[in-house]
Amino acid sequence: MASAAFEEIVEDFEFLEDWEDRYRHVIEQGKALEPLPEALKVPATKVDGCASQVWMHPVIEEGRFHFDGASDALIVRGLIAVLRCLYKLGLTLDEVLAVDARAELERLGLNEHLSAQRSNGVRAMIERIRETAAAQI
Repeated sequence: MASAAFEEIVEDFEFLEDWEDRYRHVIEQGKALEPLPEALKVPATKVDGCASQVWMHPVIEEGRFHFDGASDALIVRGLIAVLRCLYKLGLTLDEVLAVDARAELERLGLNEHLSAQRSNGVRAMIERIRETAAAQI
């Protein structure tokens, strides 16, 4: 079910054997994100449970899901970019709920290499995505 963009990240991770290189790759993914407008960095879009400041702005149009996000931490911004690839633009709300984010992210080995706080933050972001989609069904 993973998107082509996420599969490309998986392939990149298989090629990059060193975790420092993988972290750099995730950070580069985050640097490529469009900045989230300051007007969207409000309490309603802030994700609780993250050690860093994280904002996620969901957009649902015609039953299709997308989100923009930002963080004050480079690695977290990169993790947002990875999640955006996983929850590719245009998934239906049912498809969003069908994504097994934990299993897909395990393919990257992130759980073993992120701090407990970062792992909790990723779980909080995934939960926000799922809650948002479920609330619209």
